[in-house]
Amino acid sequence: MIPRPVVLAVFCSALALRAADIPRPEFPEPQFERADWLSLNGDWEFAFDDADAGLDAHWYNGSQKFERRINIPYCFESKLSGIADTSFHPWAWYNRQITLPAGWQGRRVLLHFGAVDYQSMVWVNGQMVGSHEGGNTPFQLDITPLLKTGANSITVRALDPPTDKSIPRGKQYWEPKSKSIFYTRTSGIWQSVWLEATGPAWLGSVRTHTDPLGNVRFDGIVVHPKDGDRLRVTVSLNGTQVSQGTEAAALDKASVTMHVQSPQLWSVESPTLYDVKLEVLRNGQPVDTVKSYFGFRTVETRDGKVYLNGKPTYLKFVLDQGYWPDSVLTPPTDAAIQYDIRLSKEMGFNGARKHQKVEDPRFLYWADKMGYLVSGEMANAQGFDERYVERFNREWMEAVNRDINHPSIIIWAPLNESWGVGDLRDQKEQNHLKELYSITRALDDSRLVIDNEGWLHTDMTDLMAIHDYAKTGALLYDRYRDLGKSPVVIPDGGKPALIAGYVYNGSPIYLSEFGGIAFIPPGHDVPPEAWGYSGVEKTADDALDRLDGLYHGLAKIPQIIGICYTQLTDVEQEINGLMTYDRKPKFSVAKLKAMNDLLK
Repeated sequence: MIPRPVVLAVFCSALALRAADIPRPEFPEPQFERADWLSLNGDWEFAFDDADAGLDAHWYNGSQKFERRINIPYCFESKLSGIADTSFHPWAWYNRQITLPAGWQGRRVLLHFGAVDYQSMVWVNGQMVGSHEGGNTPFQLDITPLLKTGANSITVRALDPPTDKSIPRGKQYWEPKSKSIFYTRTSGIWQSVWLEATGPAWLGSVRTHTDPLGNVRFDGIVVHPKDGDRLRVTVSLNGTQVSQGTEAAALDKASVTMHVQSPQLWSVESPTLYDVKLEVLRNGQPVDTVKSYFGFRTVETRDGKVYLNGKPTYLKFVLDQGYWPDSVLTPPTDAAIQYDIRLSKEMGFNGARKHQKVEDPRFLYWADKMGYLVSGEMANAQGFDERYVERFNREWMEAVNRDINHPSIIIWAPLNESWGVGDLRDQKEQNHLKELYSITRALDDSRLVIDNEGWLHTDMTDLMAIHDYAKTGALLYDRYRDLGKSPVVIPDGGKPALIAGYVYNGSPIYLSEFGGIAFIPPGHDVPPEAWGYSGVEKTADDALDRLDGLYHGLAKIPQIIGICYTQLTDVEQEINGLMTYDRKPKFSVAKLKAMNDLLK
């Protein structure tokens, strides 16, 4: 076995090496992959437009030379972008020249953006091709009609009003400097940009439905179909075909149902994934081919517990903010994603609560591959009004639809601690809370949904998620020891567990935030304003002793069926991580695993 310091050194060296190459060169969306694609990550021309003069001056047609350069997909606030400017710049412009591969002539060309925060407008060769609103979700544009032989220009204008609290921004702070639980902003392009070539009709999206008996249905949307077009789906396991089906496209929809004999289930211990080839056929010949994958996995609650594939499962989650020192919200490399998941599993966690972030699809891909459960969240806003409701609902639905096929995701949690709904005495805000539960359930009835992560629940939640930063295990035990008595009374953590007038619906009780123990390793520098949720311990032994006490207290409360420790890493001034911000473990990984092993 390679010693951990050597592994960490190799990991950090890999980060530095890859930063010098084309960044994030892997295919950005592994659940929907075409063979003919071209990464547009790397060097782009860039300009700030603090006076908002660019539109009127027609910057999109080459009238303005962008003097700066930026390294995409990193936001301009990050070091890896090459700019590292964290001051307010609401408007930013990007430009890049491209020449298409020779083999793409006569084909449709799709331009993809993983995420642009917050509003974006896109031009090709000086002509506008489309726009998008929402800083956390992807969009694609068919740019074929605007392309020409030889060099082509792609221009993007991004608007991210830094102080607008009705924008879903998660932990991005709306003031100039990070403070408390809020961190550096992410503006403009912050996920991969790429091109794909396809045929005259192509697969726009697919939803995969499975059951544990081996039945699987693929509901596809076909763009620009003609009468007679068909969708063919081939399912394989370890390179061997196990099923195939073909159905005609009715208007733009095509649904293929098939059966897999003796299905192997996806689980944390054995994350079996089936490979899928989806082909749009015209006159019997494929005009578009997409690679994907899926897993057979069920999740449900009954008798106060969570069941995966029919087996009771204790949720051992860790709160993962998904921030990095040099790249902010963008994972610096694919290796960095794998490292975080691997270390979490070695610590004894079986999943993560991706906190206030719609995470990079490559994270979910590796969670699927490595057997790691995920609670999927949305980046929340801080102010409630009608515009916020429209923005949030639209973007949350886009996020769910983007990630709906990942077997690793077992929980959806659109809202955290009443963010965006600060006055739940207001019936409108209550309606929004319940509406999000219903919308999510309408889109996806195969997962658990939490109405309000942490407190102030309605009677519409599949898990009673509570947040409690009690300093000791004895305090936790004293607070929750009577959960087994009838009628069940849910203690208040930070705020009441239920909105006034609502009654506990019997859903399983999930301690989805606890701990928050801060410790600064010797020789490690942190900001002067560094803090932790439940105080700063002077030594690693003191921190571990207190953490061990919390786990022993939890082990005596069988009615709590899952936990989420705050948190995986330090982030800027918040230092209650099990690892430092640069991903060095603060404590013995083996001791952390032994604590998690107490919970069953």
